[in-house]
This record gives sequence, structure tokens and C-alpha cells, in this order.
Amino acid sequence: MKKEKLMWAFTLLLSFPFLGGTPPSRDPIVDEKFSAGNSSYEIVVAKDGSGNFVTIQAAINSVPDFAQSPVKIFVKNGVYHEKVMVPSWKTNVWLIGESKDSTVIEYNDYHGRDTINTFTSYTFLVRGNGFHAEDVTFENSAGPVGQAVALDVEADRCVFVNCRIVGDQDTLFAGIDSSREYYRHCYIEGTTDFIFGAATAVFDDCVIKSKKNSYVTAASTTESQKYGFVFRNCRLIAAYGITKVFLGRPWRPYAAVAFLNCYLGAQIDPAGWFNWNKPEREKTARYSEFESTGPGADPAARVKWSSQLSASEAKEYTLKAIFAGNGGWNPKER
Repeated sequence: MKKEKLMWAFTLLLSFPFLGGTPPSRDPIVDEKFSAGNSSYEIVVAKDGSGNFVTIQAAINSVPDFAQSPVKIFVKNGVYHEKVMVPSWKTNVWLIGESKDSTVIEYNDYHGRDTINTFTSYTFLVRGNGFHAEDVTFENSAGPVGQAVALDVEADRCVFVNCRIVGDQDTLFAGIDSSREYYRHCYIEGTTDFIFGAATAVFDDCVIKSKKNSYVTAASTTESQKYGFVFRNCRLIAAYGITKVFLGRPWRPYAAVAFLNCYLGAQIDPAGWFNWNKPEREKTARYSEFESTGPGADPAARVKWSSQLSASEAKEYTLKAIFAGNGGWNPKER
């Protein structure tokens, strides 16, 4: 009888592994990880042929058109040398990598190569709404040859969690003014204007690395947008020897960029912002900070046409408020 009771207790503990301890934490925005053999993944991509497809593009092409619920694609580790597009009719595609450092989507197009321009230089292009990526590296490997986009996002309600977005100039194109994008725990690196575009985009707890004395952002926010690029609790770092980096310059007159509670390394120029040699944009660009920390945080030295947010103003920068347009969208509030 005692043995039966012990076996029953052991079975109960296996069924509820958090009994007697702290329940495992789970980020509501991050889909629970499954093994590649789990039926929760509709599609598996593997270079060795052990999945449904050997290329990511083929897997995306197989997704039903205008899917109303997530279609999960699991990508096994490997370097996938391919130029990928998620077309507008492939909605709610979820791309889950086996590991962010070893699941790599890489290509090497750049502006000036054959007929390629900045906007066709992408490695990965998203036009299907509801896209979600997790634990994937998006890379443009062309090197410092000019504009070369790694990730181009032109869809609405897109989420990137624990991803690496790497390149040189123009690494991330947060593309159009109707696009809402959320980046969480991502690593983004580049040289010049390497986060650019007109989207409303939030970067939470991301690492932003500058590889050149240049500019982090080049927003082209429209006048009608209340928010543009919002960085919350991010770390801005730099490669060795980099000493003069600006937080941004206005690609278009009404560029909007805000840094809230971010760590700014010594590479950040005391002026903070640059007008792109267009003084008239000082009257329209919307550049702000709130409680920046680190050696690059120097509110008194910032250009006079930028602003320091008050505590009450900073409280307005919630995901619910930032993504309020087009029916509202709140991927995850802090």
C-alpha cells in the first residue's frame, strides 16, 4: 500500500512539475516551443531533407492563402542562402527557428548590383499581415558596399522575438506608414541608417549595435502618424573604435523617434541628433528621449530641437496607445 501511494505521488509530480516551486514563466507573445516532430508545427524545413521542404520559400508558398489563424513553420538549424518573400496573400505565417544563432536566412544583394536598388536588395521581405518570427537570423552578407537590406517589413501586425537582424547600411527597412511592427529581445546591427522607414515600430529590450561612426535611425514617419520608432529599455552599443554615432537623422520631414529608459554607450554624440543638412527639418522632426542612461546620455548637450519627455508624457508610450490605429492591436504590454 505504501509503495502504491509513493507511485501515485510520483505520477502527480510528473503531471504538475511546478508543484512545490515557482511555475515556469512564459512570455504571452512567444509561442511555446515544440520539437520538430510535434504536430503543432504544420510545416518543417530542413536542409538535410528530413522535413517537408528544404527551402524556406517553398514552405511559405505551401501555406494556404489568406490563413485566418497562425500557420507554424519550424526551421531546423542551417544557413539558408535564399532570397525570401512572404506575399500579401500569405497571412499569419509563423516562422520558428531551432536557434537564433544557427538558423540563418542569408543573401547578398545590394544597391548597384545588376538591377538591384535599395528596395529590392532585401534578403527577407514580409508583405503578409500577421507575420511572426522567433529565433531566426535575417542577414544581408553583402558587406559594406552600400545599401543592402536584410529584413524588409511592409505588412501590418508583425512580431519578431529573439531574432538577429544583421547587415551594414540599411539593415532593417521598417517600410510603410500602415505597418505596425513589434521587436522584442532582438539584436540589430549595422552601419548607416540601419533602422529606417515609415512604419510605427516598437523595439523592446533590444540590443542595437553600430559598426560605423554614422546614424542609427532614418525615419520617414508621415505627418499623420503620432508615433514612429519607439525604443524602450534597449541597449545601444558599438564596435571597437566607434566614437561618433547619432541617434537619428530625418529621412523625411516628420520623422518621429523616441528612446525611453535606454542605455546609450559612449559612442553616442552629445548632440544626439542630426538634421541631414536640412535645417528646415528641425521644425518638423519629432525626436525625444526619456531617462536615458549611460555615458552617451547627456540631455543638456542635445540639439535644442529635440525634447526630453516628462514622466506623464512617457506614460503615454504604451503598446496599446502606439498601435491603436486600424482597429487597435496590443501584442503584449509590459
